Amino acid sequence: MAVMDNRALNRATLARQLLLDRADVPVLVAVGHLGGLQAQEPQEPFVGLWSRLRAFDPAVLSDLLTGRKVVRTHLMRRTVHLVTADDAVAWRTRHEAMLRQRVLGTYRRELDGVDLDELAAAGRAVMADGEPRSMAELTRALAERWPTRAPRALGEMLIAALIPMAQLPPRGLWRTKAGVRNVLLSSWLGREIDPPSPNGSDPVGEALVRRYLAAFGPAASADLRAWCGLAGLPAAVAAIREELVAFRDERGRELLDLPDAPRPDPDTPAPVRFLPAFDNALLGYHDRSRIIEDTHRGLSVAGARVVLVDGRVAATWSVEADTVSVTPLRGLSRAERTDVAEQGRELASFLSDNADRQVRVAGSPCS
Repeated sequence: MAVMDNRALNRATLARQLLLDRADVPVLVAVGHLGGLQAQEPQEPFVGLWSRLRAFDPAVLSDLLTGRKVVRTHLMRRTVHLVTADDAVAWRTRHEAMLRQRVLGTYRRELDGVDLDELAAAGRAVMADGEPRSMAELTRALAERWPTRAPRALGEMLIAALIPMAQLPPRGLWRTKAGVRNVLLSSWLGREIDPPSPNGSDPVGEALVRRYLAAFGPAASADLRAWCGLAGLPAAVAAIREELVAFRDERGRELLDLPDAPRPDPDTPAPVRFLPAFDNALLGYHDRSRIIEDTHRGLSVAGARVVLVDGRVAATWSVEADTVSVTPLRGLSRAERTDVAEQGRELASFLSDNADRQVRVAGSPCS
């Protein structure tokens, strides 16, 4: 079994994530290929797509949201993701048990003794009129039935797990600040959520494995689980195993992949890329060493925006007033600093509609 070192895995990841070369594909196709973008911070997907697509126009993504072609909903890992409408409908039922367990993992004591089926039915009855509601509005409507229960726990269980919901625009539109307003996903999209697969088969799980490997492979089963949060995919992997090829990483872990997926030469140059908070290029793996040093792993879950230099996390970035500020995590060569500054200026231009925005690259940290 061939061994792929971290650099080879890095270049494969960059290629699959559209970070090695900006792609010339429609925004909807890119969102689908990536299996969605984590979107708990509403503006972050715009930067994620700007870094991946050639001539990305943020208005196109906003139009896809208002046109109901993409949707903001709780899905993988119980986090808000921006996914295509087709994927939301196809994947939601397969994630439901995981969503329930993750909410219970946080609110088990507060929800002890609550009949979740009864709660779901009551919540659906409230939402059946099609009116968008905030979590607070929904839980207030149920307060008489569960007067002693923490509203936050009831609301999280309803909106993140029991009832497939969509977060409505203007939440998530370009340069728009808006609170969360929820509506039934089926009502918003005008079609019902796909039901569970019959006879114990798992075509959705098998499709998830293929889609994950297309966007993140080669990867281990633990990486797949880290991306989607689903623990019950070994059978799906086994069902399509004959379609796949296998490698080993430097630690000896088995990595699976699609046979015809790109695995570039490890010496392929990797351009500087600015990634948004919670980007799945980092969060989509259990073992993130292919793209970030273990010493900086916490950045990926803390919401830090990061800069890739030679394909790896080498700095963080933020926007302060009119300046894109970059803070290196390691020493940068003069050429690397030049490339970071140039890409930072392009990002500043994107964020400010071509206004004259400044870029500041801080000095390298002391060794």
